[in-house]
Formats: sequence, C-alpha cells, structure tokens
Amino acid sequence: MTTPALQNSIVKDMGLASEGHLKIDWVEAHMPVLNRIRRQFEQDLPFKGLKVAICLHLEAKTAYLAKVIQAGGAEVTITHSNPLSTQDDVCAALVEDGVTVYAKYNPEPAEFKSLQLRALEVKPDLIIDDGGDFATIIASERPDLAATIRGGAEETTTGIIRLKALAKEGQLKFPMVAVNDAYCKYLFDNRYGTGQSAFDGIIRTTNLVVAGKNVVVAGYGWCGKGVAMRAKGLGANVIVTEIDPIKAVEAHMDGFRVMTMVEAAKLGDFFIAVTGNKDVITGEHYDVMKDGAILSNAGHFDVEVNKPELAKRSESIRTVRRNIEEYRFKDGRKMYLLAEGRLVNLGAADGHPAEIMDTTFALQALGLRYVSENYENLGKNVVNVPYDIDQQVASYKLESLNIGIDSLSVEQEKYLDSWKF
Repeated sequence: MTTPALQNSIVKDMGLASEGHLKIDWVEAHMPVLNRIRRQFEQDLPFKGLKVAICLHLEAKTAYLAKVIQAGGAEVTITHSNPLSTQDDVCAALVEDGVTVYAKYNPEPAEFKSLQLRALEVKPDLIIDDGGDFATIIASERPDLAATIRGGAEETTTGIIRLKALAKEGQLKFPMVAVNDAYCKYLFDNRYGTGQSAFDGIIRTTNLVVAGKNVVVAGYGWCGKGVAMRAKGLGANVIVTEIDPIKAVEAHMDGFRVMTMVEAAKLGDFFIAVTGNKDVITGEHYDVMKDGAILSNAGHFDVEVNKPELAKRSESIRTVRRNIEEYRFKDGRKMYLLAEGRLVNLGAADGHPAEIMDTTFALQALGLRYVSENYENLGKNVVNVPYDIDQQVASYKLESLNIGIDSLSVEQEKYLDSWKF
C-alpha cells in the first residue's frame, strides 16, 4: 500500500528496510526511559495535529526517537545532520513505519543540503535540530519557513553556540530549548557517550592498540573529559590541550599532562579534537608531527582538523582503509585522517550507546513537548530545559535500573529552608 511517507521520501533503497527494522528493534529494547515516555505520549497525544521536522544523525536510536514523537500524534519528517552517519537501512525502515525521510548515506554536498531543505519545506510546527542546521538555513536562506514554527530543541554544543549567536543578532525567530545544557545531557551523553563512542570509531577503523600510545585530547569540556577518561582506561598516556585556564588546571589535577598543541603535536600518536571550534589542528602542528600520526574529530563539523592545510603539505592522498585517508607529505611522513575529519564516533561507528541516548532523547521528547505547550511565553530565545524535566528523566532512569534513593524528611526540608539551627 502506498503511504504519504512512501510517496514523498527520498532514500537510497527501500529493499534495505528489514535490516533497519532489526536495528531499531534492538535499540528500542535498550531504551526503557524513552519507552515509558512513548506510553505517556500514546495516551496524551501532545503533538496531535502537529508537524515535526527532525535533523539529527540518522541511525537507529534517532529513528526510535522519531517513532516516539510520531506516537505522540505528530506527522514526522526527518533528515540527516551528517553525510557519513546516515544509515540507509534505517531510513528505509522509518519510511515503512510512516515517517517521511529525506536522507542518504554520503550524498554530494548540494544534495545533502537540498534534502535538509525538503524536510523544512513541509512547514513544521516544531523542529529538533543538530548543530543548528535547520536554524541557520532558515536565518540565512529561507526566513519564510519560520512562519509556522512554534519552537524546537537543539541537541549539541555547537548548535547552541550558533543559536545564541543568532539570538544575539535578532535572527532567531522562535524559542529553542538547549537540550545540550541539561544536566542529564552533558554529564552522561557528552562525557560517557562521547568517550566510549569516539574510541569505538577509532578502534574499529584503525584496528590499532591504544595502550602505551600518546593520545592528545583537544578541549577539556564534558566531551573532552569523557574522551580523556576512556583513553586513560585503555592504557594511553593522555595529553590535554586547552584555552581555558580553569579547565587546564582541572585536567592537570585529574592526572593528565597539559600543554600547547604545538608541544603536543610533537608527541601525539592519536589526536582527538572535541572543541566545537575551527582550526584546532593546523599546518604549524602538521609540520612537527610524527610519521604515522592519526587525526580525528569528535566535534560537530569537519573544521577542527584543518583539511586544506593537510592537503597542501601532501604529495599524495589515498584511502588506505574504509574511513582512513593517508596524506603522504613531501618529506615522506604520513598522516592519517579518520572519517574525513567528521564526527569519528558516528562517521566511523554507530554513535553513542543506546542506554546513553535513552536519557538524551527523553530530554528531546519532553523538551519538545515543553516548548510546544509554552512557546507563546518563551520569546525568541535559547531557553534551558526546566530542571524538573531533567530530574524526571533521571528518576525514570533510576527506576529502569531498579535503583532507589533517599528523600528528605519534612524536618530536613524545614532545616534547609531556615537560617535557625
């Protein structure tokens, strides 16, 4: 039977759907918090009659979030936020489940952008964004598309940086909930999720040992903390580079060597950039790197490792393994770039574990409901996830783990509220 999703979607191959369903079924079985929210949504239908457009890394966990939003009564359209993280079998499965999909693995840049635009042209009431892709398309190219949008939720550090810049210039046309700034996001997803998934991508792709190697982590935010922690657990000698003196002291007191990138470049075997900024690793660093250095990025965009300067120093570039490009320098040294300098944890692996994304996507689902119900009072701003939603998600997670915690007695609450002893 032909459905609107099947009629309108642009995907690579609908014949892959059965494999995609297996992947989605697997993550569903490991996302108890999102399952609980789905049951709530099926009863309450908070998105009944609304269109929701989603721009995220299109793999199984994201697919299940789309189905949860759909269970809340929404007409869901989804597109990709990264060309290398899209899984074509998952896209096909979503189409069979009635979600309109505009996404393919590794399309040409023009097609990648056009598919994102197609998702926005459904004129959504609500959006879920990653890296601010939707918001910047609207601000820079299609301001007319903002007319129907009540608001949305943003997944990433990079996206929130862009959204705040838009808001500062008066270019943000609707409220956006900063999911990335919720405690349950940065404490768990950014730290434990990025730490594990970045090395998942690196190890799968290179098949090299980490123990005993010098691992340079650029940036000691929550993602950098997670990457450094996992590198240490794998037996690496960890070096941290930073621009923030407070974070640099923290890294030092956590037991890591701290130095400038120019100093670290001489020592590193693996480099992992997690800053959200551009030109973190550049020509001056390549000039002193060891032969065989492996370069990777776990930030949103492929700008942290400067690829033009890498190419300029090379006499040849070739793909030596899937997701590994070898840059042979004119002096004979070789540098290896993973996943084209894009997110190594998604471009070269499957992203964060399902149990981690369970809480993050729970925040997305509840944050989207919050903005839908309160958008008229939120202004055209970047707003925080309400703390009670953060606590609710954590409570659901504890329940799923069969973990109980204490609560304050009435007397304890009075004590904490009073200045008298």
